[in-house]
Amino acid sequence: MDAKRVVELLYWRDVKTTGVVFGAALLLLLSLTVCSIVSVCSYIGLALLSVTICFRIYKGILQAIQKSDEGHPFKQYLDQEVALSEDMVHKYSDMVLAKLNKTIGELRRLFLVEDLVDSIKFAVLMWILTYVGALFNGLTLLILGVIGVFSCPIVYEKHQAQIDHYLALVNNQIKDIVGKIQAKVPGMKRKME
Repeated sequence: MDAKRVVELLYWRDVKTTGVVFGAALLLLLSLTVCSIVSVCSYIGLALLSVTICFRIYKGILQAIQKSDEGHPFKQYLDQEVALSEDMVHKYSDMVLAKLNKTIGELRRLFLVEDLVDSIKFAVLMWILTYVGALFNGLTLLILGVIGVFSCPIVYEKHQAQIDHYLALVNNQIKDIVGKIQAKVPGMKRKME
């Protein structure tokens, strides 16, 4: 899926498609809060099989009654190629490898304190995440993330001026506070780049 289609999906350009994707993702995640992943996958598989088997039997009965020879109702899908090409696999595995290597390098830089300020920021983030982890489990955060991904872009689009104004105020306050801390703590001044 290319970036343009993802943006259209998240900004609700096609309400039906976005509703289906959002609803299915939310239903899957909410199902996982009640059942294990094995159960959820099994139920989804059973539901899909029930629909396709019933449709196949229905079409078979319809063909027998109408004495037509339309063939298998899913023939067009059975004839389609579903294999992954080597080029596609190499392309995405190279992308994942590049991102993984970049992440490992960044974590090494943070944990080995190449830049004291960045490492302290990372430590503060980890400390905040301990509290978040105590309040929510990973699945709850994932559900909140899906809801946020599908709702924040459209809210921002509708109220962009107000949101930008308040974000600028917050950003200025944070810069002032960080500047004061860097000025008072020895060794924390950023190198000029």
